[in-house]
Amino acid sequence: MVELIVGKKGKGKTKVLLDRVNKEIKSANGSIVYLDKSTKHMYELNNKVRLIDVSEYPLKNSDEFIGFICGVLSQDNDLEQVYLDSMLNIARLEGLDVTDTLTQLKDIGEKYGILFVISISLDKDEIPAAFQDNVIVAL
Repeated sequence: MVELIVGKKGKGKTKVLLDRVNKEIKSANGSIVYLDKSTKHMYELNNKVRLIDVSEYPLKNSDEFIGFICGVLSQDNDLEQVYLDSMLNIARLEGLDVTDTLTQLKDIGEKYGILFVISISLDKDEIPAAFQDNVIVAL
């Protein structure tokens, strides 16, 4: 499953994402991972949430990003939620079509029972039609 938090840069998507992950960790049965482009928000996250600074890894494109996601999943059989801040930056999708990457994340989520909550710096009308129903917050 994929849920999207959308809006242009600086609209408050990260705050919404942080609030959500900190709320969800209280009732989670498994583990939760938060992927970000830095460790800037480390102290805003509950200490039970695993923060991964994706900028430390040499990802060159969205295919490598999907491989990275699969690597994270393979290391934690109890993983139930993945929060992804700044997806366009992390997945190297700035200025590119996000449809294929979102579809792959949706398929991975369905196969392994993982919820992906993703912030994307796009307006709701820029989100592919197939994912309009996945938008949970539009800022």
